[in-house]
Amino acid sequence: MKNQLTNKPAYAIESVDHALHLAQLLQQEGPLRVTDAAERLAVSASTAHRLLAMLVYRDFAEQGSDRRYRAGAVLRRVERSEAPIFLLRRVALPHLQALVRRVQETANIMLLVRDEVRFVATVECDQVLRVGDRAGRALPAHLASGGKAMLSTLTAPELTDLYASRHDVDLPRLQRELSAVRKHGFAINNQQTETGLTGVGIALRDPSGKSAAAISLSLPAARFDRERLPIWVNALSATAGRIEQDLSAGL
Repeated sequence: MKNQLTNKPAYAIESVDHALHLAQLLQQEGPLRVTDAAERLAVSASTAHRLLAMLVYRDFAEQGSDRRYRAGAVLRRVERSEAPIFLLRRVALPHLQALVRRVQETANIMLLVRDEVRFVATVECDQVLRVGDRAGRALPAHLASGGKAMLSTLTAPELTDLYASRHDVDLPRLQRELSAVRKHGFAINNQQTETGLTGVGIALRDPSGKSAAAISLSLPAARFDRERLPIWVNALSATAGRIEQDLSAGL
């Protein structure tokens, strides 16, 4: 069972991996200083500077007058959420780490960007067979567990506006599924995005009741057990409440 259940390819090229990860950070989180990039990649400042210089050379990044690096022309072609991603990630990570310790499955936090979910951060569990880091990835919202959870908070007109022109999406069927998600308070992605992978997601809500983001557990489908579903959902709900509380308090 390979796909996203392993950490990295057997012959991963570290410098390429660092450059791609850095490009994702610039696109999804906004401007970075060299020291920020070095910290996020766990590399030296000189290495981070060389990586950023190469991204600038290929138009993946550009340096502003404040000496911070921003997404360049290549990356700006992709729509980017204007949500405060850096704050969300900083607030959520300690709670995701506690969640992983509790349930021993990989946890994620993500945002809804039109009809896609963008993974902001992942905390991997320690099990040998596990779902790896998904930070920076994008998946169809109507298939991903966190995406369904966030879509379920939209009004009927909002959902129709989002999917009316999508001939590959059965809108009436999606509306019925989202109605069940609203009723139960969680969503499941059972191998809809990737063979061998199951996800359970819950929406985070802002004070107005709208979905600000979502958190999910990702696990090998072989380990998915509906008898354990109440345990996972309760753990997700408690974690979501703590993240919402900290976000509201501006921590």
